[in-house]
Amino acid sequence: MEKTAMAAAVWMLPLLLVLLQFTEAAQEGFDVRQHLSTVSRYGAVKDVIVNNTFVPSNAVDGCTAIHLNLVARHGTRSPTKKRMRELDRLASHLKELISHAEHKKLSLEKLPAWMRSWESPWKGKLKGGELISQGEEELYDLGMRTRERFPQLFEEPYHPDVYVIKATQVPRASASAVAFGMGLLTGKGKLGPAKQKAFAVTSESRASDLMLRFFDSCQSYKVYRKNKEPAVGELKEPVLDKITAALVSRYGLEFTRQDASSLWFLCKQEASLLDVTDQACGLFNPSEIELLEWTDDLEVFMLKGYGNSINYKMGVPLLEDIVQSMEQAIKSHEEKLPPGSYEKARLRFAHAETVVPFSCLLGLFLEGPEFGKIQKEQPLDLPPMPPKKSNTRGSAVAPFAGNNMLVLHSCPATSSSSKYYIQVLHNERPIPMPGCGGSDVCPFEEFKERIVNPHLKHDYNALCAVKPEPLNERSVTSKLSIPFRWLFGWGRDDDMDEL
Repeated sequence: MEKTAMAAAVWMLPLLLVLLQFTEAAQEGFDVRQHLSTVSRYGAVKDVIVNNTFVPSNAVDGCTAIHLNLVARHGTRSPTKKRMRELDRLASHLKELISHAEHKKLSLEKLPAWMRSWESPWKGKLKGGELISQGEEELYDLGMRTRERFPQLFEEPYHPDVYVIKATQVPRASASAVAFGMGLLTGKGKLGPAKQKAFAVTSESRASDLMLRFFDSCQSYKVYRKNKEPAVGELKEPVLDKITAALVSRYGLEFTRQDASSLWFLCKQEASLLDVTDQACGLFNPSEIELLEWTDDLEVFMLKGYGNSINYKMGVPLLEDIVQSMEQAIKSHEEKLPPGSYEKARLRFAHAETVVPFSCLLGLFLEGPEFGKIQKEQPLDLPPMPPKKSNTRGSAVAPFAGNNMLVLHSCPATSSSSKYYIQVLHNERPIPMPGCGGSDVCPFEEFKERIVNPHLKHDYNALCAVKPEPLNERSVTSKLSIPFRWLFGWGRDDDMDEL
C-alpha cells in the first residue's frame, strides 16, 4: 500500500503543479467563443486553423470535380428541456446562496450585479433542442458557399436522384438539411422573390438508420458507453472541485460542484447562442475556461472519438456508402452518361455522434504514428492538458454545422498518375490525411487501400452484437495508472449527448 501511495504521489505531483501554475492572467486576444468544445458556433471557429504549417496539395489543379459527399452536423440549437430545467434550478439555488450570504452579513461586493436577479433566458420554454436562427443561417450560408465553390457540380437542374439530400429524423438535423438546400438552390426555381426551388429531404427511421445514426443500433457501443459514463463522471470531479473552490474564494458564495458545472454550461449557451460573454463566462478566467474545455474534449475523445475503436468502427456503413457512391460516379463518368442521369452529390445532415466517428475513420487530426495505431486498433494517448495544444479539440472536430466534404476529381490521365483523386475538406478547409502521406489529396485507389479497406474487415452486425467479454479492454483509460485516471475525468454533460 505504501508503494502504491508513493507511486500515486509521483504521478500526481507534476500534473497538479500544471494546474496550480497554469497562468490565471487574462490572455491577450482570448475569445471564449472559440473554447466551447462541441458547443462552439461554426462562424466562431471555422477559420481557426489547427495546423498552421500544413500546405494544401495542388494535385487537383486542372482537374474537374465530378462528385461530392458531405457529412455535416446540424447547426446551432437551443438547449434541451432537461438542460433548461437545470438552468432553472441554478437560478433558484443562486437566489438561496445570495439570501444566505446576506443573512450572515457576508461581503458580496465582488459578486457580479447580473447574478443578483438572474433568470434563465429559457425560463418557461416548453420545448427544446430545436435549430435556432443562427443555426439556420450557418447551414444556409454553407449551402451557398458549396455551390459557389463547385459550380460545375451544381450547374444542372435539380433532381432528387442527382442531388441526394438525407437527414436523420431528429428535427434539428432535417431543418439543417432544409436550410442548406435553400442556400444551395437559391435562384434555381420560381418560388418567391428568391426564386426558391422545392427539394426533397429523405430520412430513415431512427431504429434502422445505419448510415447516420449507427450509434442508435449498435448494442455493443451502448454497453460500452453505459459502463464508461459513471467512471468518466467520477474521474472529472477533482478538477471541477478545484475550479469550484476558486469560484467560492473569488465571489464569496458557497458554490457547489454542481453549481460550477451548471455555470459552465450556462457560459457555453450564452456565448454560443446569445453572444453574451461577460456574464457566466466572465466568472471564469481564461485558464479555467481552457481546462473546462479540455475536460469536455476528453469526454468527446473517450465516448465518441479515438478513445475506443468501437466509437468509430460502428461508422463503417457510412464509409462504405460513400465509397460506393464514388465508384458509381466514376462508372457513370467513364460511360459518359448524359447529364441528369446520374448522381453528382450526396449531402447528409446528422449529429456530432456521426461527424466525430466519421472523422476518426478517415484518420483526421492524427500524426503519422497515431494513424498506424488506429489501423491496428491500438489506444491513443489522451489529448494533452493546457497549455499544451491538441489537434482533437471539439471546437475543431465537430462544432455546430461542422462538416467533412469528400470531393471526387477527374484529372487528365498520364502514364505516371491516377485519373481520379479524392480531396478531403474539413469545415471547408483542406486537411491532411495521414493515410495518404499527410496530403489532403489522394488517388482514389490509394484512398481505398490505405484508409478504407482496413476498416471494411469489420461487419457492423458482428461488431455491434453484445459480447460476453468487456468491450473497453482497449480503451485509453484502461491503460492509465490510477492517479492519472483520477485527474482526467469529468461528469457526463447532456449537451454533448445527441449533439
